[in-house]
Amino acid sequence: MIDIGISKMALIGAVALIVIGPEKLPRVARTVGTLLGKAQRYVSDVKAEVNRSMDLDELRKMKETVEGAAHEVHNSIQTSASDFEKQWSTTDSGTGNADSLAAPAEPYVSYPSYKHPKKNFRLKQGATPQWYKARSGVRTKALSGAARVARYRPSKIN
Repeated sequence: MIDIGISKMALIGAVALIVIGPEKLPRVARTVGTLLGKAQRYVSDVKAEVNRSMDLDELRKMKETVEGAAHEVHNSIQTSASDFEKQWSTTDSGTGNADSLAAPAEPYVSYPSYKHPKKNFRLKQGATPQWYKARSGVRTKALSGAARVARYRPSKIN
């Protein structure tokens, strides 16, 4: 890039002061600064767009390789399944030992799905255990105003 040191900047400033004049120099400097800022933003946007396109190309290549591997796995599974079906059909029909290979004739038993014993989404369960609250003296039951008055009313002394 351009090698600009402090001495070159001072020389450019002195020439600009002589050519432009002291009255217009601040406005020109502001304009030059805004133009340089816009140019830097434009360059950074172009760099970001190029990086995005490069990343997109890499992702497309990766997608193609993954799809190719998945297709190969799918083909190998289908060929092994067809080989298995051929072997099964020859074993079933050719040897006569199909009864020994067949599963026992037990009725199908359906079991209910697993339900976690503590899963009740309607109940709010706090993060602090009850034993800790009891030990530290934290109130766990809320009292209404009337119940509180009845409970803590001073006893009558006669």
